[in-house]
Amino acid sequence: MRIGCLQFAPQVGDVDNNLNRADCVLSRSNPQDLDLLVLPEMAFTGYNFRSLQHISPYLEPTAAGITSLWARTTALKHNCIVAAGYPEKVDVSKKWPANPEYYNSVIMVNAEGETIANYRKSFLYYTDETWALEGKGFYAGDIEGLGNIAMGICMDLNPYKFEAPWSAWEFAHHVLHIKANLVILSMAWLTREDPRSFSRAPSEPDMETLAYWLGRLEPLIRAEAVGEIIVIFANRCGTEEEVVYAGTSAVIGINNGEVKVYGLLGRGEKELLVVDTDKRPGAKLVSTPNSCATEVPEPVPSPEATKEEPLNFPDWSDPDSGNGSEDVDDYYYDFSPVSPSDARCPPVFFSPKPTPISESYYDLPSPEYSRTSFRKPSPKSPTFNRPSSPKSRNASRNENREEERSERDFPDLHEVDESYVGRSGRNSASAVPDGSQSTFSPNSLGPRSGNFSPRPKSTVW
Repeated sequence: MRIGCLQFAPQVGDVDNNLNRADCVLSRSNPQDLDLLVLPEMAFTGYNFRSLQHISPYLEPTAAGITSLWARTTALKHNCIVAAGYPEKVDVSKKWPANPEYYNSVIMVNAEGETIANYRKSFLYYTDETWALEGKGFYAGDIEGLGNIAMGICMDLNPYKFEAPWSAWEFAHHVLHIKANLVILSMAWLTREDPRSFSRAPSEPDMETLAYWLGRLEPLIRAEAVGEIIVIFANRCGTEEEVVYAGTSAVIGINNGEVKVYGLLGRGEKELLVVDTDKRPGAKLVSTPNSCATEVPEPVPSPEATKEEPLNFPDWSDPDSGNGSEDVDDYYYDFSPVSPSDARCPPVFFSPKPTPISESYYDLPSPEYSRTSFRKPSPKSPTFNRPSSPKSRNASRNENREEERSERDFPDLHEVDESYVGRSGRNSASAVPDGSQSTFSPNSLGPRSGNFSPRPKSTVW
């Protein structure tokens, strides 16, 4: 399968120029024989809107706005499937009186210009909560030419509202539940790093961000399911006012516990990444061994989840999006996820498999990580550990940079960032749909941790 990720730098509200920016990147690359083209979240409107009033002029009718038109035109021109993010305004006139409905969505158009999917973001970041409602669930569907796919948007990769436990892994479990062979993530992922220092090496990928994305897909790696799962991270780059985006769009393959890199862009590159998943991958990702994880800790038996009583993971699929399997496969309970809040030792990943010497490796970051050095894994290293969190926009809602710097220098796994709760209350737009809208409720999300904690900042691969 030939896959394209269009990474560029749109600006808030500058729709015409954003369209020109995307066309310029696409024309310069002149891709041939694409099967799928994926664009970032809210590709042509920009992302960082402050309120509903701010974004209102740029809302687009469902599958009928400027983004949909561009997707159809591009799909017909390149004879491929196109997926692009846009702010959706739903026509509720047929069920009047009703409250307006707005969603952060992705439209997917086939090579004939027909709309084949319209996914609405399920887990909202606090920027989304100022104007958007939650979707009904992650996308699941069988699409001709692509196979069984799962689709999410940016924050969908994170724990729900940052309140669910890290080990809930909602999106990753959804992927396993529907047995997807292709995962599409349209993103506008931010970084909290200083804009000047972050942009000094635009062609260099942000490996901390990539390591975090993989950490959120840990169940896919540990499941070692039969068959490769292709994962597309289609992120944007550039800045919007004080906000800096992480770029690092990538196409990876997860197969039998290994992570292969088919293609990877830099943090600031405005390029079209084109990969062919039928060819040999360019590199493999390996983890940096951690000194306190030299031995695999003995698993602690859980009375709530055993082979006789398997875990019942919630079905996060949108009931209208596809045919999700109702059976929970054996690999759902073949591993015991360990929460990163476990202070005894970082969670152990999986043992490495023998690999040809000719393979290339990306060494994922550790506290002593140098962006210019890539090392080969040691054959004596028996285990891998979960990645450290990048300094990204989803890592924390705390805007006090001095406190953030102090937390990074002196991580306390038991501390609670109470500002999470204040900035995304239950009375936000995402929690108040009209009577016909089905949304997630606290009871449907499974068990919640006792604390409201941000991303872990102390665990490493």
